[in-house]
Amino acid sequence: MNYPPPPPPPPASPHAPAIDASTGRYSLAEFVRSRAQRDRGHGLFELESERMLEVNLNGEMWTKTGSMVAYLGAIKFTREGVLEHGLGKFLKRAVSGEGTQLTKAQGQGRLYLADEAKKISILKLNNEAIFVNGNDVLAFEPSLRWDITMMRSMAGMFAGGLFNVRFEGAGMLAITTHYDPLALEVKPGQPVFTDPNATVAWSGTLQPQIHTDVSLKTFLGRGSGESVQLRFDGSGFVLIQPKEEVYFQQQTGG
Repeated sequence: MNYPPPPPPPPASPHAPAIDASTGRYSLAEFVRSRAQRDRGHGLFELESERMLEVNLNGEMWTKTGSMVAYLGAIKFTREGVLEHGLGKFLKRAVSGEGTQLTKAQGQGRLYLADEAKKISILKLNNEAIFVNGNDVLAFEPSLRWDITMMRSMAGMFAGGLFNVRFEGAGMLAITTHYDPLALEVKPGQPVFTDPNATVAWSGTLQPQIHTDVSLKTFLGRGSGESVQLRFDGSGFVLIQPKEEVYFQQQTGG
């Protein structure tokens, strides 16, 4: 009985292990080729992988201090000056304890950025506004206006203080998350509640409020991670990640 020939093997992934056909062992040359940098022509920001950002620099860019992993070309790095962004931002950082430090990259070349192997998302703002957790900011163009914002509710101070960065204008922004983020739509009359430690960003049209689940706190007899939440009302979106980073710790006794 004649059987049809077996189907051809699937094409190799561009990042599949490379094997030297002559020896049957892994080839160093093929490994380097499969992992080589690729110019995809995406412009200023380009994802070399989901966890590494390539910046095609021709001018200047603000980056998170410590995020540079490599660069090619003539690029100079300057640590953000204490009063470089004005006395107002300096005082807000002093009061809030906002620890995000920035480094200015200037020159021409290819700059590679990463932050603790977190996933990177590229956002292009077209005269829009967005709030981002300061620790999740990876890089942004100087054309974007930014400021440190604070929760207006006094409960925010007792929760350790909730401070974020508001970006506005036109330009590119790269943010990081642990694993794949989820965007939740906020609609009028349908509030969204989130854990502050899992909240990454939200649209500039929203003003979150501190929400305390008193019954849960009373039931447990002490503070828990779920007893303090953020409540979002209005129209917009909230970006969350499937991991809690402890930015804010509730101050409780006992």
